Amino acid sequence: MIINLKNRKIILTGASRGVGKAIALLLAKENVNLVITGRNIDSLNLVKQQIEIAGSKAYPIVVDASDISNTKYLINESLKFLEGIDILINNAAIGIAKPFKASTPEEWDHIITVNAKFPFFLIQEALPYLEKSDIPTIINISSVSGRMSYENQSLYAASKHALMGFTKALAREVQKNNIRVHTICPGAIATDMVDVMRPDLDKENLIKPEEIAEIVLFLLKFKGNSMIDNIDVRRTNGTPFV
Repeated sequence: MIINLKNRKIILTGASRGVGKAIALLLAKENVNLVITGRNIDSLNLVKQQIEIAGSKAYPIVVDASDISNTKYLINESLKFLEGIDILINNAAIGIAKPFKASTPEEWDHIITVNAKFPFFLIQEALPYLEKSDIPTIINISSVSGRMSYENQSLYAASKHALMGFTKALAREVQKNNIRVHTICPGAIATDMVDVMRPDLDKENLIKPEEIAEIVLFLLKFKGNSMIDNIDVRRTNGTPFV
């Protein structure tokens, strides 16, 4: 069965650029009601304009994901616009690349908060409203580093492993409420983050943000007796089945 997303109420974090922006612009073609978050209001307003040109309604909210108290603020502000929640997409994330022995407690706290704690407690705040939806869906954008890791990425891997770990437990707990929980684990994507994490890679050969957006749209629109828990995505010249 194909789900019609028209007028559906969606919260998308990290929507001002990269993968989040690509998701926002693809969803905009579905005539949805979309809350978009980020740290820069000017960037968010540019995305808002593009969303509205495509035929959807958009509401930008500036949020600092390094402060988990903002989860309650985000949900409360979103409800003023949406008056309910059908779909929550946790995309906002940061990357830190440095040797294990050089990593600091402050960096640990920062990346764990943005990449794991913020989505954890945002979902917690959103659950009472998702439970009232007829298509309640959560998508957490993780990473290949959520199931393996690379040199100089111990901090990033720790945060994405944490995201994957709580998502697996969450999915089991909310299954009885028919809430669908998905993760997507991409390899290197041609965004600003790859300049930090893997500056050695040629962006021309990397996954495009729009390709991840297409996967998100598929997960949101497809509903049947089968269920996709996680999708691993690699670039075509990457090693298969790693």
